[in-house]
Amino acid sequence: MASSVAGVIEPALQAAETARSANRRTADLTAYDLYLRASAMVFSSAKQIGEALRPLEQAIARDPHYGPALAWAAVCCYRLVLDNRSEDPALDRLKGTDFARRALEVAGDDPGILANAALPLAYFGEDIGAMMAVVDRALALNPHYARGWSISGNLRLWAGQPDLAIEHVEAALRLSPRARTGASTYILGCADFFSRRFDEAVPKLLLAIQEDPSWPQPYRFVAACYAHVGRFEDAREIVARLRAITSVVIPDASYLRSAEHRELLLSGLHLALGQAT
Repeated sequence: MASSVAGVIEPALQAAETARSANRRTADLTAYDLYLRASAMVFSSAKQIGEALRPLEQAIARDPHYGPALAWAAVCCYRLVLDNRSEDPALDRLKGTDFARRALEVAGDDPGILANAALPLAYFGEDIGAMMAVVDRALALNPHYARGWSISGNLRLWAGQPDLAIEHVEAALRLSPRARTGASTYILGCADFFSRRFDEAVPKLLLAIQEDPSWPQPYRFVAACYAHVGRFEDAREIVARLRAITSVVIPDASYLRSAEHRELLLSGLHLALGQAT
């Protein structure tokens, strides 16, 4: 019952936090204002990630030890690379890794900084077991941290543990049922995909697309699902929609530590792409 109450209350508390400055974690009010403006953009849509990074970098320039800004800047860099929106992926990888490591240096016992920093570091190639341990620590500090459970599910997915990914994301959804669910349904859909439950994966991935049509990743998994079950006309339609937001249909999948999972995604996309040309 305590977990249920915390999950309902947490989104309201997060909204209230943006309206007060009692726990700013920085003495620079301008840096805090820049951080708040960036936070709103990060949660708006995938295509605003690049725009959100600029005020975060400005906040960090004013306060180089501002942990929340460092962690979210790292998340933005990771998303720019993942979504193929980076103008210089190599540079954004270096920047994202640097921001995340600096965030961990000042994180202390802040679950949000710990979890947000672990996500991009895992994507950029740090030992994923170590990054899962960082998120485990965040959740030990705050077992009711819904985003922490979602990030934990994401890392378990990348580590090749789809069943555990589902368990952790479902925990996040129970804790915060009123939060935006696009990222959660995406992870659940991917976990079904890697377990070869393609028909179960599609509706979850389509929900993620519906919530944010500018996010390329769910389109790729839907196209691969359709290709693997022989629904090539549907795969062609999804590839066409994907190409409207990015020229990259087949991405770098090195963040997936399971060779079997990488092959399942990439072979599905090659098949879908072959049918779409």
